[in-house]
Amino acid sequence: MPQLRLALNQIDSTVGDLAGNAESVVHWTRHAAEQGAHLVAFPEMVLTGYPVEDLALRPSFVEASRAALRTLAERLASEDLGEVPVVVGYLDRAEKAQPRYGQPAGAPQNAAAVLHRGQVVLTFAKHHLPNYGVFDEFRYFVPGDTLPVVRVRGVDVALAICEDLWQDGGRVPAARSAGAGLLLSVNASPYERNKDDTRLELVRKRAQEAGCTTAYLAMIGGQDELVFDGDTIVVDGNGEVIARAPQFAEGSVVLDLDLPAAAAEPVEGVVDDGMRVERVVLSEEPLPPYEPELTGGYADRLDDDEEIYTALVVGLRAYVAKNGFRSVLVGLSGGIDSALVAAIACDALGAQHVYGVSMPSKYSSEHSKADAAELARRTGLHLRTVPIEPMFDAYMGSLGLTGLAEENLQSRLRGTLLMALSNQEGHIVLAPGNKSELAVGYSTLYGDSVGAYGPIKDVYKSQVFRLAKWRNRAAEERGQTPPIPENSIVKPPSAELRPGQVDTDSLPDYDVLDRILELYVDQDQGLEAIVAAGFDAELVARTLRMVDAAEYKRRQYPPGTKISAKGFGKDRRLPITNRWRETG
Repeated sequence: MPQLRLALNQIDSTVGDLAGNAESVVHWTRHAAEQGAHLVAFPEMVLTGYPVEDLALRPSFVEASRAALRTLAERLASEDLGEVPVVVGYLDRAEKAQPRYGQPAGAPQNAAAVLHRGQVVLTFAKHHLPNYGVFDEFRYFVPGDTLPVVRVRGVDVALAICEDLWQDGGRVPAARSAGAGLLLSVNASPYERNKDDTRLELVRKRAQEAGCTTAYLAMIGGQDELVFDGDTIVVDGNGEVIARAPQFAEGSVVLDLDLPAAAAEPVEGVVDDGMRVERVVLSEEPLPPYEPELTGGYADRLDDDEEIYTALVVGLRAYVAKNGFRSVLVGLSGGIDSALVAAIACDALGAQHVYGVSMPSKYSSEHSKADAAELARRTGLHLRTVPIEPMFDAYMGSLGLTGLAEENLQSRLRGTLLMALSNQEGHIVLAPGNKSELAVGYSTLYGDSVGAYGPIKDVYKSQVFRLAKWRNRAAEERGQTPPIPENSIVKPPSAELRPGQVDTDSLPDYDVLDRILELYVDQDQGLEAIVAAGFDAELVARTLRMVDAAEYKRRQYPPGTKISAKGFGKDRRLPITNRWRETG
């Protein structure tokens, strides 16, 4: 049985940075070649970054991607890396018109190519185009209709791109019909809670359907609100795991595989689902037998809280670094939300790049001011205190506000102060709002909602408490100082905008609220279904009314790391002007 040393490069890339992404491909190809790899692969659209969104509609960017691919092929050969075939994702365009999709010649394609000996020897486009959640690929791309098969060292390797595995039909059964010995799928699959379990079962199922060893190569890093967790997987034809890469870690999985020899008379023409086999032979003869040395390994899985927390750290770090920022600014109230955001920022960027501001008013409790100071002491972040009472008194003397207007004024003064410091010192402001607050509109426009990024935007309040406890527990297990003061975790949540205020004055208990929100926001269930799940009808109706009325606020909130199947933003798109109500 022929052998093949496969290198799966689980790496990050940046949208639009064609030169920087190409440099990464060269670097990791060299690393793979030094380990004796016979076939090297990179993630979906690694050359352009992913997702490119409306850049795909710009012909100049498409042509720049195509040119960068050709230049990359030539460079690999010039640096003595041309003998190893390299699979690279990029942005291409269709050569022919596709009337079925209403697209002329030149329509963009989510594509990948095989580079060898200085040439682009094979190209193909993603067949199944996702059109759900954050994916808009029907807006941008036209599909491919071939089954690309490249023969390497006497093994036929079928190639696919991400959604080609997630949907039934197409390239997976076609790979079986074509007699492939290996199915290699390159992916840019964003992180969601519990997706690692779903992904593993998917790859196992597709390997059994394809009847061959299947390699699922995934991207890591962050792009705007999306986080990519890696978790590259290789399974055999029976669905048994051969190797699994770490989550959220850049690196290369290199492993030796025993694979069936290519057929002497390979299948040609059209196979399953109208897929036309397109073959390229790079090396016909199998390698001389050698003792397998590399197994790829199996990385331990992160537990649920550590996985989510790590995603939040990676998302913030990527947003800051890729947008050219160096430091962040956080308003520290002494509460749980700002404490968790500060801890995430310190882990993502280092405490020396995190600046906190305590902005007490006459309603701020002494323990809240002390908790903010204690957080700074524990983490080492920079802290200053700027009381807002003089500013508040000046406004009140001019306007004489009362009630909610008076409360919101305090929040808006803090937002203005933060943005002024951001302008003056160059930090970006982090908004501390959580998903529960965003859902029901429990925030102040141009106050606590100001900022460039919302690290816990997709984290329900009950999860905020869980993550804070996990982070402290993890620190204790490592012999470190827990970053979040215990008092910030145990005291009742409060905006402290009036005497004795607590969140439950305005909202249901968060454990109950969050379960209702998960059904309504994440699962799109209606009032009757939620009540049938065991919740009080009046409470459900009140909660749904708050969610519906707050759509205009959510549209104005900054982007933030997505960790759920339906985050506010691209996942959940509802009209602001909307008279439909579940409550009648």
